Amino acid sequence: ERLLRAKAVIERTGLARSTIYLHAKQGLFPPPVKIGMNVAAWPEQEIRHVMEARIAGKTEDEIRNIVARIIRERTGLAA
Repeated sequence: ERLLRAKAVIERTGLARSTIYLHAKQGLFPPPVKIGMNVAAWPEQEIRHVMEARIAGKTEDEIRNIVARIIRERTGLAA
């Protein structure tokens, strides 16, 4: 699975960097994964899941549930 740096996420989503981080804070977008001291990236598949949900017209609550599931899966806490 590819990790996407911020520039690639911006290009794929059409969102501004500040909006990506705001949405992550609001639970509407997965937070980045630290891959170095000052380097973060997003798993490509996670971004795809969230964007597919937006395209499908999911509500913000439904998207928050998707993001919460993504985070649980990252940490191995998926039920």
